[in-house]
Parts: sequence; C-alpha cells; structure tokens
Amino acid sequence: MPDAIRIQQRKRIPKWLRMKLPSSSAFTRTRSLLEELNLHTVCESAKCPNHWECWSKGTATFMIGGDRCTRACGFCAVNTAKPLPLEGDEPERVAEAIFRMKLRHVVITAVARDDLTDGGAGHFQATIKAVRRRNPGIAIEVLVPDFLEKEEALQRVLDAKPEIFNHNLETVRRLTLSVRSRALYDRSLSVLRKAREGGGGTVYTKSGLMLGLGETEEELLGAMEDLRLAKCDILTLGQYLQPSSCHLPVAEYVLPVKFEEYGAKAREMGFRYVVSGPMVRSSYHADEFQLPPKD
Repeated sequence: MPDAIRIQQRKRIPKWLRMKLPSSSAFTRTRSLLEELNLHTVCESAKCPNHWECWSKGTATFMIGGDRCTRACGFCAVNTAKPLPLEGDEPERVAEAIFRMKLRHVVITAVARDDLTDGGAGHFQATIKAVRRRNPGIAIEVLVPDFLEKEEALQRVLDAKPEIFNHNLETVRRLTLSVRSRALYDRSLSVLRKAREGGGGTVYTKSGLMLGLGETEEELLGAMEDLRLAKCDILTLGQYLQPSSCHLPVAEYVLPVKFEEYGAKAREMGFRYVVSGPMVRSSYHADEFQLPPKD
C-alpha cells in the first residue's frame, strides 16, 4: 500500500472498524460483578474495542496477577509499573465470578510478572485449579506471557491441564524488538513448541498476530509458517489499533477481504482453527471455537 494512503488512513478510522456500542442490562451486571469481586479484565486494562460487546453478552477475559505489568510493549495499553504482591484469594474470586456468569469457556490471562521467580506461573496454576473446582466441566483457555522460557514455570501451567494454551507471537520477526518489550520472536515460538510437547497431547496451542504494524505480506505468511512449524493449532489474526497517542501508530488498515484471504491461507497451512478479521482479538468469541478431537 502506498505511503500516502497509509498516512491518510491513520487520520480516519475506516468504516469497517467503527462500532455501535451495544446497550444491555447484561453489561451493567457484568461490570457490577467484576467490581464486587475486585477483579481485573484485559477488556478494560488493554482498552479492547470489543469489551462493550463481550460484557453485554455476559462474558469477560480475566486478567490475574494485578493490573501492573513489568513490560512496556509498544502496542499495549496495560499500565507499566512496579507490581503489587499477588493476592492469595484472587483464584477463588475468579472462580466465583465464572460460576455466577455461568460460563462454559473462560479465558484467563495475566500481566507479565518478571519480578517473580516463576513469572506468575504458580498463580496461573492455582487459578486454573480453583476455577475447575468451582466450575466442573468448564473449558479453560490461558493466555500467558513467555515466562522467560523457564521450563519449570511452563510446566506448572501445563500440569493444571488447561484445554488451550495461548501465547501470542504478536508480530513478524523484523518488528518484534520495536513492538514487544523484553520478548524474542524465537523464544515465543519455543514456548509454544514446549507447551505442545509438555502438554502430553491433551492441550491445544494457540497464538495471535496483529496486522497493520508495518509488516509485509511475505513477512506475515512467514510468521504463520513459523507457527505451524512450532505445531501451533489455533491462529487469530486481527487489526492493530492504537490505544493512545503514546503507543505505536497504525501503519496500515488492512481490508476485510485481505483478512479473509489470510485466513484461507492459514487453513491451507494446516491450522486446526483460524479466526481472521479486523476486530478479532485473542479471546474474542473464544467460546465459539469448535475443536476436533486430538489425533
């Protein structure tokens, strides 16, 4: 896409990205419940554009470990600051919220906690176990940081047996250092590979890529191929949107038809499940994933 068009599009969000905010009593109930139980969500902390829709449907993506991240990624709106101590009762509060919301599929993520020896993996494990006790039969999806690729930390999460282990590659190799804080492209691929191996064949691995940061089509397809080589099962592709003027600018608004094209190519590569569209995020409509039995 010519630079002149890119610059012009940065000033005006295209019509396919303009959303009408839903009005629903479920939104108020969801917000009240989260406030009552003093829980954080990535929906609010990361300024997700879909949070009005998701809360209006009575669902949310829980963010554990506090709302202060030890990393400062150029795309993310989550606050970067010295974290507070972990709250020991947070796993039970998350479990209670899920029970009251009557969720069948839940996504649990966390801020990066590089201040902790295990990167917060033990807190993930405790939360998964608490959710499972309170909500038998629920499908649990975790969206985790890289834990600096500490194998013991990764195994702690896997030992709790989430159905889906998600770690986002976020962008292509060339842009990783400018987009992600303290993250390495090959480390993320290794984390996904090790999760697949350490999951004992019972966990699906998942990753996501943001489009519109300045990547080329060749680079994007290369990143998708790298994920397949890491035996990643599920892929999400979505449009990067600048959460504030302090964050990385949008280089390009990718047309919906291109998302369809990239989604088709991803399926041809062998991903078991692909969701590709401008408003797609890692946990958007996650409960609609219909996964086939593992081989």
